[in-house]
Amino acid sequence: MKPYRTLAALGLAAGLLGTAQAGEVYGQLGFPGAGLGFAQPLNSHFTVRADYLTLGTHDDQYDEEGIRYEGTLKFARGGVFADWFPMAGGFRVTAGITANNMKLALTARGTNQPVEIGDTTYVLTPQDRIDAEVKLPSTTPYLGIGWGHHDAGTGLRFSFDLGAIIGKAKVRTSVSGPNANLVSQQDLDKETAELRDGVGKVKAIPQISFAIGYSF
Repeated sequence: MKPYRTLAALGLAAGLLGTAQAGEVYGQLGFPGAGLGFAQPLNSHFTVRADYLTLGTHDDQYDEEGIRYEGTLKFARGGVFADWFPMAGGFRVTAGITANNMKLALTARGTNQPVEIGDTTYVLTPQDRIDAEVKLPSTTPYLGIGWGHHDAGTGLRFSFDLGAIIGKAKVRTSVSGPNANLVSQQDLDKETAELRDGVGKVKAIPQISFAIGYSF
C-alpha cells in the first residue's frame, strides 16, 4: 500500500476511535491557496486532520537566459496530518503526507530572431517551440508547526499553520517544429539545466495559512 494511503487509513481509523471528541470543519486561506478541511481531536495531545488546498490556475511570463516563456501554473494538494500538542494547549507540531498536483508548463515560440539555446545560437520560426515542464512529486511529506485544532469543546475556532511540503521539482524540456532537428541534445540538456537552476530550483513549497472553523 502506498504511504499516503496508509496514513489516510490510519487517520480515518483514529478519527473513528476518537468520535467522543468534538470534530471541527474549517476553511483556510493563505499560501499556497484556499481550501477546506476536517479535524478530529483524539484527546488533549493529539488530533488527526485532512484538508484540501488549491491555488487554481495562473498564467504568466518567464525570462530564462534570454528566452521568453509563456507559463501556466497549476497547484492543488490534499493532505492527511497528525497534530501533536506537547503542552496540551493550542501550540502544535504537525507531520503528514500530501498528494499534489503542482505543475508549471512553459512554452517559448520562435520569432525568426536569433535565440541562444545552450551554447548555440539558433533561428527558430513561429512554427518552432520549446516546451518545458516543472513538476513537484505527486506524493510528499509535510512538516510544520501551528496553533489550533485542539480539543476545546464546541463553538467557533481559529487556527494558524506554518510549514512546508518537502519535495524536489523535476524539469523536462523538448523542442518541436520544422527546425527541431537542428537543436542538439547537448544544447537542450544545458537549457534544461538552466531551467532547473532557475524556475525549477524548488525543494519545498511553504505553507502559511489562517483558518476559521466550527467545532461541534
